[in-house]
Amino acid sequence: MDWYYYIAWMIIFSQIPYLVLAIKNYRYALTKFRKRRAHYTPSVALTVPCKDLDRDFEENITSLFNQDYEDFSLIFVVAETDDPAYPALCKLRDRLAADSKARQVRILISGRTTGCSQKIHNQLYAYHAIGETIEVLAFADSDVCVRSDWLKYLVHPLRHDKNGATSGYRWFVPKTNNLATLALSAINGKVAQLLGNTRCNQAWGGSMAIKVETFRELGIDRIWAGALSDDLCLSSAVKSVRKKVEFVPACLVASYESASWRGLFEFARRQFIITKVASPGTWWFGLLVTFYSVMCLWITLALAIYAMAIEAQHAPLYMAVPIVFFCGQLTRAVLREIVVSILLQEHRRELRLAAAADILLFWIWSPLLLLFILSSAFGRTIRWRGIEYRLISPTETIVLGR
Repeated sequence: MDWYYYIAWMIIFSQIPYLVLAIKNYRYALTKFRKRRAHYTPSVALTVPCKDLDRDFEENITSLFNQDYEDFSLIFVVAETDDPAYPALCKLRDRLAADSKARQVRILISGRTTGCSQKIHNQLYAYHAIGETIEVLAFADSDVCVRSDWLKYLVHPLRHDKNGATSGYRWFVPKTNNLATLALSAINGKVAQLLGNTRCNQAWGGSMAIKVETFRELGIDRIWAGALSDDLCLSSAVKSVRKKVEFVPACLVASYESASWRGLFEFARRQFIITKVASPGTWWFGLLVTFYSVMCLWITLALAIYAMAIEAQHAPLYMAVPIVFFCGQLTRAVLREIVVSILLQEHRRELRLAAAADILLFWIWSPLLLLFILSSAFGRTIRWRGIEYRLISPTETIVLGR
């Protein structure tokens, strides 16, 4: 097995960039999280597209009413008045608006989409309804629960022109600790760990903001008119003018979820199909990195066992390769769980079992993630909140039916 000697060293050294990136993102998240944000408070229109009643809908919407921000308007958008979210929003507005710092609370009816996702259709409808005094557009999903200072943190980095947009990310908090839900939380955590102080960040539509001026200069409204993905298209437009999508660790948000294996597969495949069409480079990066991670761990383990069995000359080195991979992935799992325990410390108790599953079973989640990515290589049709779409290109979507 002399041919494998130099390859083994190359594989071992290839783990250094992964570990360095994880440590850098770990330090970035904790450093940024501890800084206070207060002095930059432009007028904000916070848009929340809604469809049906998400899990813990009332708690999620209440957290948006409770933002500690002096100058913001809160805009909820549904497609039709017979959507279950509409009467629930009306009741919450009547109960919470008086005590909210929101200058205005509106519930808009956008109608059905014809050429883009219903979510984007709702967002564009709200955009066209904002006043001339609004300086920043912020967006949140109805299935996230945010801290009272979330909006303050989300808007703050936009004071720098180099930041074209800002974004948080979601962290799934299991409502039930079945294996599928734990897998969802762990796999999502692996993606969240990639965000940091880098120009490779992608915005996430459930927690993002952009200046109105930048939104108009980039023609996001025209780009969105035929798109399915709000965040990936916005990220691409921002990067096209060499601006940055700034990840804001304090805007990591809790999303309560309980998944079945079928639901997990459908969700993951849909997300990766959207990524494949809207951001092919990101999809290929995810596929290659995950494939490399899985194959190197298991194939090098098989080769190491074979080398020990035949008493090869460099057998101890060959056994070191899977051990290094194992320790590297374990270290990254521990780092991300430490970070989330601090960023979402109010959910630490609920995340205890999910953290253990991530750290102890990380060697299972990577092959599962690879399976999800590979499944998205075929087909361009998805079903999202009861609507079937066919994705033609990043800016062209066909609504097939409901």
